Amino acid sequence: MKELMDRLTRSVGTITAPDARAQAEAAAYLDKLTKPPGSLGKLESLAIQLAGITGTIKPSFKKKAVVVMAGDHGVCEEGVSAFPSEVTPQMVMNFLNGGAAVNVLARQAGADVLCVDIGVAADLSHERLLSRKINKGTKNIAKGPAMTRAEAEQAIMTGAEVAAELYSHGTRLFVTGEMGIGNTTPSAAVFAVLSGKPPAEVVGRGTGVSDERLMHKIRVVEQAITVNRPMAEDPVDVLAKVGGYEIGGLAGLILGAAAKGCPVVIDGFISSAAALIAAAICPESRSYMIASHHSKERGHALLLQALELSPMLHMDMRLGEGTGGVLCLHMIEAACRIMSEMATFESAGISGGEI
Repeated sequence: MKELMDRLTRSVGTITAPDARAQAEAAAYLDKLTKPPGSLGKLESLAIQLAGITGTIKPSFKKKAVVVMAGDHGVCEEGVSAFPSEVTPQMVMNFLNGGAAVNVLARQAGADVLCVDIGVAADLSHERLLSRKINKGTKNIAKGPAMTRAEAEQAIMTGAEVAAELYSHGTRLFVTGEMGIGNTTPSAAVFAVLSGKPPAEVVGRGTGVSDERLMHKIRVVEQAITVNRPMAEDPVDVLAKVGGYEIGGLAGLILGAAAKGCPVVIDGFISSAAALIAAAICPESRSYMIASHHSKERGHALLLQALELSPMLHMDMRLGEGTGGVLCLHMIEAACRIMSEMATFESAGISGGEI
């Protein structure tokens, strides 16, 4: 894994600790604003986190991007999804044409949507598609490894390079998104291995499978872990054996954004599994992550606990795509505006301030 970290460092830079001075200044400034200390709850902790990431107590994010990584999964052969694999390329075109839920919500939030083909099992062509295909879908993890280790490293590097490319064009705030029929299965497998939790606790319904198919899905994840024997102490090995190309791509995107000193909003279950890989590769990257929401997918609460992240929203969502992450952009904007626009007790001429 050292070789991968060296490549990442050369490509996108080093991930450093947040600016403690800026965090302290933000906390002190928040207590000067015309409100009781701590009364804005998570908005205040978010403002302090953003200060630490950016090095300024009044950050502004003019250019925001949702990066939707798309890939297919051989494990769909096992009947783990309510939808066929053909939906993946169809949805990719929907993203590119602006018709998906994430497009609608991103337009409202003033964010760009970029779709990356990192492993779709179809030949796709579109002027707005970022084509970074590693292979046409992963192998069936119930029968063998999802990909080679080299492919896993390539997926991570691809995500990091996409982050660096977007940064060079002005993006300063990233949101993780994904598309891949069947991808809750490898995500659950990744989480189960890295956390040591039994699949029965972390495997959920994904696209809405029946009770019978849910039990089958749990058995498939158990089989994948038994067959492949991924090493929990090596996150790249886990990704290669039971993961997915888009999961690796998102892990790389998170690392790449952190290396550029940018916050990255984590969407739902699949994105959080990718975040767990990123955190296992570089623990400091966790400081740059913002958990957008608590998905209804079983296991997501446990995954967020493993990441030591507290979600901003509880909306009973489980769509993915980056939809929960985009909604969180409004909370980030609110935190930034509190710091830049709210009056202090002194400027407003209000007595008190020590409550």
